Amino acid sequence: MHMRRGLFSSRPSLPLFLCALAALLLLLPGAADAGRPLPPDAPLVATAAPAAQVYVPSASRGLDAERANWFKPGERFDYNVRWGPFDVGSATIEVLPTGTVNGKPARGFRMTARTNDFADVFYKVRDVNESWTDMDMQGSLLYLTKQHEGSYVRDYELRLYADKGTAELWSNETGKHKNTVHIFPGTMDPLSVLFAFRAWPEEFHPGMVIRQAVTDGKKFVLGEATVVRREKVKVPAGEYDCYLVEPDIRDLGGVFRKSPEAALQIWVTADSRRLPVLVRSKVVVGHFVAEMTEYKD
Repeated sequence: MHMRRGLFSSRPSLPLFLCALAALLLLLPGAADAGRPLPPDAPLVATAAPAAQVYVPSASRGLDAERANWFKPGERFDYNVRWGPFDVGSATIEVLPTGTVNGKPARGFRMTARTNDFADVFYKVRDVNESWTDMDMQGSLLYLTKQHEGSYVRDYELRLYADKGTAELWSNETGKHKNTVHIFPGTMDPLSVLFAFRAWPEEFHPGMVIRQAVTDGKKFVLGEATVVRREKVKVPAGEYDCYLVEPDIRDLGGVFRKSPEAALQIWVTADSRRLPVLVRSKVVVGHFVAEMTEYKD
């Protein structure tokens, strides 16, 4: 299948450092046609690849519920974001107290991103994204996004219905329905996909390729990432033994499409926690780095 544009494709005015923040969500889209309706009962299965095994949770197996139980309320990641030598912003990802969605218990996650005083002069950003999944991390239920980027303001709500195989995007500003996409069972939103990656049932190893269904309410894609190698990295929060993971960016739009030598690299710890500690991206306008400055479990 061919994908037209990436889920995290930036608008022309979107500050480029947010590409690095978006990369913290790990599984950028790689190989699905976002405009083609997909049958909701289509199975997700492991398939053979020329040089690696491609792992995709099936609807019956899903993500590792036991690993999902490790995500305790209060777990928090803090990041500093740099563009070249300049500090331009920060981001925080945290696990929220258990809540309810449609009368059922749900896991909650929140990501906030903001520019600092220096970057505010050029382009002020104050973004908050919230995600809610079922307790076993078998799929996203609700995704809330509030974006304030320069003069651009958006307040959207994404409602995912696994039983119907659809996801509906609504505007909280107007109360109007914006879009509906068809989804697979086990589909995650752009924030919960990070925790789905951490709850992956198989152990990581170099050459492993991971795919996960993701939607933002506008497009449905299969995010793809390759585990490249194991190495030590040092960030402000400390030194970590990590796996380097590279998302597939061949079909991404925005600045990635305009950058012939674009690159995106993410380092996650090689232990069972799979902490995303470092993100580096290279695009036509420069290098962007997001480093973990503090972690609280």
